[in-house]
Amino acid sequence: MAHAERVFFDHAMAEEFDFPVSDDDIDEFQDFSRDDQYGSDTDDDFELFSRRNEDTTAAQARRGKDIQGIPWDRLRFTREEYRENRLQQYKNYENLNVPHEYLEKGSLQVTTGGKYYAFRHNTKAISSTVVHFQLRNLIWATSKHDVYGMHESVVWHWSSLDQRKTDILNATRPFVPVPEARRSTWALQSVVRQMQISTMCMKNNLLVAGGFHGEMACKFLDRTGVSYCTKITYDENAITNAVEIYDNCSGSTRVMTSNNDSIVRVFDVEKFEVLQKFTYPWPVNHTSVSPDNRYVVVVGDSDHGFLADIQSGKVLANLTGHLDYCFASAWHPNGHLFATGNQDTSCRLWDIRNLSSSFAVLKGHIGAIRSLRFSTDGRFLAMAEPADFVHVFDVYQDFQKSQEIDIFGEIAGISFSPDTEALFIGIADRTYGSLLEFNRSHVNTYLDAMI
Repeated sequence: MAHAERVFFDHAMAEEFDFPVSDDDIDEFQDFSRDDQYGSDTDDDFELFSRRNEDTTAAQARRGKDIQGIPWDRLRFTREEYRENRLQQYKNYENLNVPHEYLEKGSLQVTTGGKYYAFRHNTKAISSTVVHFQLRNLIWATSKHDVYGMHESVVWHWSSLDQRKTDILNATRPFVPVPEARRSTWALQSVVRQMQISTMCMKNNLLVAGGFHGEMACKFLDRTGVSYCTKITYDENAITNAVEIYDNCSGSTRVMTSNNDSIVRVFDVEKFEVLQKFTYPWPVNHTSVSPDNRYVVVVGDSDHGFLADIQSGKVLANLTGHLDYCFASAWHPNGHLFATGNQDTSCRLWDIRNLSSSFAVLKGHIGAIRSLRFSTDGRFLAMAEPADFVHVFDVYQDFQKSQEIDIFGEIAGISFSPDTEALFIGIADRTYGSLLEFNRSHVNTYLDAMI
C-alpha cells in the first residue's frame, strides 16, 4: 500500500519501470515542470511556463497539439517510442501471484478505433490527487457542464460553462456542522474532525466523502456547512474504500459504504442513521446496487465476489473467475448485466440469469481495472486502468467494438454525464494533472453544436 500520485515521467518512474532513456532525456522532459525554471526572467523560460499551464482546446488538438500539452517535439523520443516503453515496462500491482496467461486467450476480441466521444477540452487549472493507489472513484459529473473531483482532500466543482472552479468541501480543516445538527452528539465531535479523503460520490445534490481512517462526511450543496460527519468504524485498518448514493424502492435516498473492516453499511439520509450492516469474509472494496434495488454486487480483497440480497445481505451467488482482488463494479441500466473490475487487468461481464460464469472478459493493457461506469442510456461501458488508458465499449455491439483513449498519467476517476453527452477523466500528475473532457459524437453533426 503506497501513495499513487506520480509524475508520469521522472527519475523515480524511470527507475521503477526501468525505462531505457538517458538522464538528459528526463531532464529535458522535466523542463516544463521544474519550479526553479519559473524564477527566470528570460523570454524562453516565460514561454515554457506559459505553454505548460495553458489549456488545450479541440481546435488546437485538430491542428496537432497534444491534448495534454506534452511537448513531444522538444524531446529526444517520440510519443510512440515512449508509449511502447510504457507498455513493456509498466509494473501492475498485484496482491495474488497467480499466472495470467490464459486471460489473454479467454478475453473478448475487441476492435478498437471507435469514435464515440471526441476530445473537447483539457483544463489544467484543476487536477486531482489520489490518496490510496487502489481507489480511483474521485470524479463525478452531475451534468455535461458540472463535474466534481478532489485535490489534496479538498472537493472542487468545475463548471465548463463559465470556466470556474469552486471549493465545495475542505476536509483539511475542522468541519462545522449545519445549525440544525449542532445539538447532535456526532456534530459536537465533527467540529474537530479532519480527514484524508480516500473516495467520494456525488448524486441528488448530496456529496459524500469517505476518509482514510474510516470517516464519512456528507454535505448537501444547497445548505451551508456539513450535514453529517463521523467515524463509522474504529478498525485499525478502517479506510472507507467506496461510497454509493442510491434511491430505494420508496424513493428515499440511501448511502452505502464499503470499508476495510469487512462491513457494508446502509445509511438513511434523512437522519443519517445506520439502517443495515452486512458483514463479509474479507475487506469490501466496492459495492453496486442494481437498478431495481433488489441486489448488490460486493467485491473486495478476494479473487471472487458476491451477488447479495440488498435487504438481508445474504449471498445469492459467488462470482468466480477473477485472479486477484477486485476494486470496481457497475450495473447496466437494464438490471440484468453488471461488470466487475480486477487487479488481474480484466473486467468480467455477468448476467444475473446465469451466474455460473461470466459471459465475457474485457482485457486492459497495462494495469488493474480500477473504475467502471455504464452510461445512463446503456449504450457504453467506460473502463479505466490505473494509468494511461480509458476504454469505452459499445454495449450495442456486444462489447466487441471500443474507443481507446490513450493518455499519460495516473487516472483519478472517470464519469459520464447523466445525459451521456460528456465523459470526464481526471488526471493525477504533478506536471500534467488536469481534467479531460470529451463530448459525445453524433451522426447528425448539428447536434454537436447544441449546448
